[in-house]
Amino acid sequence: MLIDLSKLHSLRAGTFRLPPTKRLSSSAQALTFVDKRGFIYFWPIKGIDLPSLWTAVAGDRPVADKHDDPGHITWGWKDDALDKKVWYYGKILRGKATFISLDIAPYYYALSENYGSPEEDYLIAYREGRLTQASKQVYETLLDHGSLNTLDLRKMAKLSNAKDSEFNKALQQLQMDFKILPVGVAQAGAWKYSHIYEIVMRHYPNLSEQARKITESQARVKLLGLYFSMVGAAQLRDVNKLFGWGNEVVKKAVATLVEGGGLGEALHPQAEGEWISLIELCR
Repeated sequence: MLIDLSKLHSLRAGTFRLPPTKRLSSSAQALTFVDKRGFIYFWPIKGIDLPSLWTAVAGDRPVADKHDDPGHITWGWKDDALDKKVWYYGKILRGKATFISLDIAPYYYALSENYGSPEEDYLIAYREGRLTQASKQVYETLLDHGSLNTLDLRKMAKLSNAKDSEFNKALQQLQMDFKILPVGVAQAGAWKYSHIYEIVMRHYPNLSEQARKITESQARVKLLGLYFSMVGAAQLRDVNKLFGWGNEVVKKAVATLVEGGGLGEALHPQAEGEWISLIELCR
């Protein structure tokens, strides 16, 4: 099969909200955008094909440095929704800011190193070397004291003298493994802006139970199906680059979708290598 580029570009124009598709103009439209796709990035990430809220609002251009750029209305939408539980938000895919619909969040949680016991899961991860000392201190501080803004969290976790990179890496690691997430914004620090963090299971107490009935295989197939419905076609390395599951796991999940009939191996008319594409985009 050969990928039809006109069909591929048409599909992506819709899923990424590129011209001639109208741009998003309200927070309600942003929520619908996330819900229909299942998961998207906040900002576009170089080298990764995935819809982003920025592109859907500001167009296909780099994120602006100027704070008064109209595209930065997305920042306000994100901050205003942090405590509303309308979507799941955190640094997830590749450690970058990601929106996930509440219907799809359990599939991601099913792939995390959590088993429904927030007081014990992190200790298992720490003992097995999958959680850094700084991450352990941050998590235990939130576990003991409840939600805290970034400045207070760093101080109470006894990481005030640690490098910024060490503390930020801890926040990222804990978010990627669905252990903590930002739930608000506090007027703290020199910029009067600081995220407030909380334990995931306190903010979304039903998430573990929702994920319990989903196997890892089912979760991967579901997420890959959504991914291909958005991007249309990709190579296996693109899939692994985004999800980080490992080549063999990715191949197995893709094979399941191919067997289901929605996807197939294809050739790209302008790029080398083997591709996986929605069959409807091929000729």
